[in-house]
Amino acid sequence: MRRREAAARAGVHERTARDWDRGIRKSNGARLHADGRRIDYKTSVTTIVTAAAEPSLAAVDAELHSRFLTVAERETIADLRRCGQALRAIGRALGRPASTVKREIDAHSVEGVYLPHRAQRTWAKSRPRPKESKLAQDGPLREFVADRLRERWSPEQICHALVIEYPDNESMRVSPETIYQAIYVQARGGLRREIAVALRSGRTRRKPHRSPDQRTRRFVDEMVMISERPAEVEDRAVPGHWEGDLIVGPRSASAIVTLVERSTRYVLLGHLPGGHTAEEVRDVLVPLIQTLPAHLRGSLTWDQGCEMAAHKQFTVATGVPVYFCDPHSPWQRGSNENTNGLLRQYFPKSTDLSVHSAADLEHVAQQLNGRPRKTLGWKTPAERLRDLLTTA
Repeated sequence: MRRREAAARAGVHERTARDWDRGIRKSNGARLHADGRRIDYKTSVTTIVTAAAEPSLAAVDAELHSRFLTVAERETIADLRRCGQALRAIGRALGRPASTVKREIDAHSVEGVYLPHRAQRTWAKSRPRPKESKLAQDGPLREFVADRLRERWSPEQICHALVIEYPDNESMRVSPETIYQAIYVQARGGLRREIAVALRSGRTRRKPHRSPDQRTRRFVDEMVMISERPAEVEDRAVPGHWEGDLIVGPRSASAIVTLVERSTRYVLLGHLPGGHTAEEVRDVLVPLIQTLPAHLRGSLTWDQGCEMAAHKQFTVATGVPVYFCDPHSPWQRGSNENTNGLLRQYFPKSTDLSVHSAADLEHVAQQLNGRPRKTLGWKTPAERLRDLLTTA
């Protein structure tokens, strides 16, 4: 049975079921791992506690590498031993060497009787081997790593530098993951907390990442990706296809909607004096697009910003489909990115955009649309749009 179905049958969350499988217990807001780690998620502190006297049921029943004897094989050894079978016969029945069977019987027999389940529990209890990290021990390795972290080196850079500087000293080796563990897991790691500022992320705790199939959907309404956009949009041969974005003021307190037509580079600006929620952006975009004639309402390409969560409502109101760029791919809206750079001449970064009125934005849009462009053969966007309107 799959874990999700089993969790539902048991009436617990899937994550709780996963913890049970791994032998993890919850205690006073912390999680106690089978290897003795106790992680307090309120204080971000990891400590090592004495392992439980008996291993968890999950550890006893765990299916590991085939080289380890399973509980079923141990039961077979006990059964065949009671029947008087020789070690070689038992080994042939299991498909294992007779020496393996002998060591197993010698190690886990009490008064000459082999006890399979006691053997399984003893083996499971002996498996976890919490040991001190390399970087928790004083010495040249820890000193080298700490010095490089203070110099803002990445863990991967430090790892390769050790190989170059100490080619014949195997004790001067550490993996990038061990360095990260030393920073993030302090009780086991051994590097002081202030060294964590050397990491470019600035985080002192790891950020979990979900696999793509587990990620929460960006919007309630399903996105239509740019890969599904008609080919005629890509070559800019057909006018009426727009690229959109926001330019945002300090602390995201103010914003301006920017629209650029891909063929003519004509610019439209929308006024957002109070905020830029999905509803506010929708209410600005709809009348802005409706000022255009029908043959210039082809499509709109946007990034995956949360301000476009109401894209379905926008499409219903205007008839303009919205296509979304891939994550971290600003070049897929190149004309809009270029135009936003031009707009920063009028609206510098770190300035309050709410002080500009709708008339101010219209004046700026007229100036941009009146500039000759090299890509248009030194014609202006306004001239190109006029030609389209007069020939339509």
